Amino acid sequence: MGEIFRYGLDNLTIENLIKIAKGEIKAELTEETLNKIEKSFNAVGEILKKGEAVYGINTGFGTLCRTVISKEETDKLQYNLLKSHACGVGEPVKPFIAKLMMIIKVHSLSLGYSGVSKETIQRIIWHIENDAIPVVPSKGSVGASGDLAPLAHLFLPLIGLGEVFFEGKRVKTEAVLKQFNLNPLRLHPKEGLALINGTQFISAFASYGAYRFERYLDLADISAALSIEALKGSIKPFDERLHKVRPFKGAQITARRVYSLLKDSEIVRSHIHCHKVQDPYSLRCVPQVHGAARNALEHLKELIEIELNSVTDNPVIFDKDTVLSGGNFHGELLALAIDYATLAASEIGNISDRRVYLLLAGDDEGLPKMLLEKVGINSGFMITQYLTAALSSENKTLNFPASADSIPTSLGQEDHVSMGSISARKFNTVLDNLIYILAVEFLLGAQALEFRRPLKSTPLIEWVHDKIREKVNFAKEDRVFSEDIEKVKRLLEDGEIVNYINRRLES
Repeated sequence: MGEIFRYGLDNLTIENLIKIAKGEIKAELTEETLNKIEKSFNAVGEILKKGEAVYGINTGFGTLCRTVISKEETDKLQYNLLKSHACGVGEPVKPFIAKLMMIIKVHSLSLGYSGVSKETIQRIIWHIENDAIPVVPSKGSVGASGDLAPLAHLFLPLIGLGEVFFEGKRVKTEAVLKQFNLNPLRLHPKEGLALINGTQFISAFASYGAYRFERYLDLADISAALSIEALKGSIKPFDERLHKVRPFKGAQITARRVYSLLKDSEIVRSHIHCHKVQDPYSLRCVPQVHGAARNALEHLKELIEIELNSVTDNPVIFDKDTVLSGGNFHGELLALAIDYATLAASEIGNISDRRVYLLLAGDDEGLPKMLLEKVGINSGFMITQYLTAALSSENKTLNFPASADSIPTSLGQEDHVSMGSISARKFNTVLDNLIYILAVEFLLGAQALEFRRPLKSTPLIEWVHDKIREKVNFAKEDRVFSEDIEKVKRLLEDGEIVNYINRRLES
């Protein structure tokens, strides 16, 4: 593990964020970063000495912003802030998501505009490096004023409260701190607000979703190619000349990938002069549909990576004389794009379901109905399409943009909110469904390909087929197909197929 990421100095990307969380890249604070942190922290002390009311430092929060807090009570104010705002509910987010939240927060605080102490940032890093991951309820943020409730839960352990996931168990924070002879931190003025102000809940879910979606889109290109082969679809719609005259980047990428997967196939050559004029849209329009989703993802990734390297705190401390209060915590800048990507992910499942239907329909080219030679006593793969239909329909119900809603909070002081936290969670729920839809298409595509024997596809498609066969046998009669689906889903998620195919296509 030679690569090192420098908090507050290097550009944080989705890719290196995930690698830091997985332990594949080491992240550290440099002396230069510590100096920036110290300078901002000292500026808060100078502001307090002046005695002027400055929001978040010596005032209340939200609608209580006009309430001035005495110098003696400013530390207590930050402590109470974390406690009072920790009112999230629902199942905890995955520990991996909570770890992403902490990494993003450390990087943001390390930019040196939030007035926190180096000790506070170092304690967060301790939690990251020791896998003592705070328990964060999934519901409670409206995506403005920062992700207040989830971030309050995320940082309760700093003051000795809340729970953490540690060594495979959910335990009280105080027990873990005691095990390591650590004391709870005393928060300094501004620190509590800096911890809970920000979009780290939205950003973590969005980053994880974008990371997954990019790989699922690559898998969708592969599953589409597998289905096209099995259905003796045409390779002509993937000709680069078509996509040069309508040059959308996403469509060009998908067309090039699918064409490369299918060119020089025995199966393709076998039906060059067939009677079919055009394929159904779910085969012919793969570049346009997958490409549109790729364009949506690229837009989201661009915005996420701006956000990962931004200060989403409020107020922002520039120096002891310049403290600016604004709306950098507002999640709208991500929320709209997340909702767009959610729709795109749903559409990938939708078109995959249509290809699943075609694989089961039977044709005059040798594919039996339900992909079993003997049906009647056997139902074959019939109900797998019920599954993809159900998951596609569920995804459609999740497509209502959360960012279209706003409910005023803090007695109207915060009168427009983004609901981006809901957008980000929904995005990942749609992706959870999508990977199962793609697993079904891979399963059926592998089954259908064997009815084309003795013809062979390309070496890459045959390699994919063989990988599926290592997990799931060809079906000659009914069996519990949910077990097959789970095996293929795990195979797709472990990354071997997408990583191998991508390397070969890029070489």
